[in-house]
Amino acid sequence: MAAGYLDILRARHAARLLTGTLVGRLPNGTAHIAIVLFTRAEGGSYTLAGALAAAYGLATAVGQPLLGRAVDLYGQPRVQLPAAVLSALGMALLALTGLDSLPLAYLAVIVAGVATPPLEGGLRALWPSVLKGEGQVHRAYAMDAVAQEIMFTVGPLLVTLLVSLWSPAAALLVINAIGVLGALSVVLSEPSRTWRSAPREAHWLGALRSPGLLALLGAFFFVGLALGSITVAGVAYADDHGREAVYGWLMAALGLGALIGGLAYGARQWAGAPEKRLRVIVGLLALGYLPLTLTPSVPLMTVFAALAGVFLAPAIACSFIVVDRHAPRGTVTEAFSWLVTTFGVGAAVGTAVAGPAVELDSTAWSFAVAGAGGVAALVVLLATGKVLAAPVRSAAVVTGSENDRNGAVEPGFSSGHKA
Repeated sequence: MAAGYLDILRARHAARLLTGTLVGRLPNGTAHIAIVLFTRAEGGSYTLAGALAAAYGLATAVGQPLLGRAVDLYGQPRVQLPAAVLSALGMALLALTGLDSLPLAYLAVIVAGVATPPLEGGLRALWPSVLKGEGQVHRAYAMDAVAQEIMFTVGPLLVTLLVSLWSPAAALLVINAIGVLGALSVVLSEPSRTWRSAPREAHWLGALRSPGLLALLGAFFFVGLALGSITVAGVAYADDHGREAVYGWLMAALGLGALIGGLAYGARQWAGAPEKRLRVIVGLLALGYLPLTLTPSVPLMTVFAALAGVFLAPAIACSFIVVDRHAPRGTVTEAFSWLVTTFGVGAAVGTAVAGPAVELDSTAWSFAVAGAGGVAALVVLLATGKVLAAPVRSAAVVTGSENDRNGAVEPGFSSGHKA
């Protein structure tokens, strides 16, 4: 298992691109907790903290596909680095001016959110030009999904450390300065500088004119909803058991399960169409959420949380391949950015729905929202099977993007394609 991942990291530029992207995405991955801690330190209420965090999240959802399209049109360096700097300046404005002027505070987080660079989609567009050999791009997608789990675990810890050492305002400034350095590392690399999207057909819908992509986005809205609801349900479960640490255990178990699942998924080559495999994985993901509704004792609930996370990273990794197959030519970065946006909006809806579920009935019902989200995602994939079975790109070319110099293909397929 480890040998396959080491082969990827040994490839020229691969480690730099992965590390730079993760570091560059640190501000986005930690923004919500950083905004909440800063607002509370400034004397703001939890309601205001939540509103500012929500404004940032919605602004990011709007900005990602727009900037992704700009990357496809103008290249990575001309978009990613200016966006990273502007986003950092937005957070710096919040940190330096505080909450004395609420309109200014909202403007700051909205600017920071809209300008968040689409580094995540950009990395996935670069993988085929960096890696060689059958299966490496597929494995890189799995490694990418695993790395996200690590970032979302380490990032909040780094924020709380900076807050304890200095202040919430300093944490905002430092995290965003680090993010700019990460983006700079990516855009100065040769693959990023030389990457060019394929010529695209002029169309106002861009990537969204692909029915298969729309089907996938619909499914992953519900996957995001399931994950978002678990974050709220976990808090309610911890409150029921009178220990705040329980929430940390559940989230850590969920992340550990995703880490194990992602590593195992990327360790082997997979034959067959990824769309069919995705339906199986999402079905297992939905099945893994259902035992959470039993809300048993803490040790058993922690085991259930780990099992619930096992198929998350494989589902995300497989979705990356499906996106690349269904994205119209010349829209690959935009298409990946839409996946990020849809997942994020789904998570926001999940948190909004799970809260009333707790207050109206019980913690079990809030976990049932996650199960319902998983089932809904599976239903969407099953209902759109015919659409997903007809990718924009040839079925023989799975992970080969418009910039695929190596003709990398999904394991189980062969292709003579060279871009």
